[in-house]
Amino acid sequence: MSEVLHVPTMAEMMAQGKQPEVLFWVGCAGSFDDRAKKITKAFVRILNRANVQFAVLGAEESCTGDPAKRAGNEFLFQMQAMMNIEVLNAYEAKKIVTACPHCFNTLKNEYPELGGKYEVIHHTEFLKSLLDTGRLTIEGGQFKGKKITFHDPCYLGRANNIYEAPRDLIQKLDAALVEMKRSRANGLCCGAGGAQMFKDAEPGNKEVNIERTEDALETKPDIIAAGCPFCNTMMTDGVKNKEKEAEIKVMDIAELIANAQDL
Repeated sequence: MSEVLHVPTMAEMMAQGKQPEVLFWVGCAGSFDDRAKKITKAFVRILNRANVQFAVLGAEESCTGDPAKRAGNEFLFQMQAMMNIEVLNAYEAKKIVTACPHCFNTLKNEYPELGGKYEVIHHTEFLKSLLDTGRLTIEGGQFKGKKITFHDPCYLGRANNIYEAPRDLIQKLDAALVEMKRSRANGLCCGAGGAQMFKDAEPGNKEVNIERTEDALETKPDIIAAGCPFCNTMMTDGVKNKEKEAEIKVMDIAELIANAQDL
């Protein structure tokens, strides 16, 4: 039986004369990548459980332009951004939540100078606010005693100084949070940022994601937690490379919470 998720679009909301509490920006990875779609669904299940009135742009959402900008194509970035800003402003979007730090950083820090001014929140911050206000409760039973290490996404941590929200959520699961030697402001990139995800590796003797996975494996975790679909892919590939996928899972924070809730 395929699950039916309730995901209204901004167009449907507008037609009913409603304005959602938040616009959920799904992002390219969350829309098209099979692994990242699971993160999207987990987050939607949590939003529905917490009775958050949200909407997505659906087919009207386009890439934020982050990969184009990082790869040096400023013209393409501005074209993509202007299209999105036109759509967002037409819907009078005020508050945007996204599970992708790349979308988060671009919408928050790079859209304002092009006329797109919104309150932009990463999903870990939003989930923490739902818990803090009592709209969501979690029983961390199934994660009790599990060792979880958190890999800081570059665009969440170093670019935007968000370190506590994901860690607070892990600790609320009754799990043991174990830190890598390189974490927080000293964290190491997974190797996918700056449009590196979409190009071939340059000459060298080790892939960045293998190096980062080794950092994580040193903590002897049961789960490597991520807060970014790109980091998730890179760490998953690293765990496979080390032939550890049978014993170590790579999961997004939203998936951890959805699992704790049996959503």
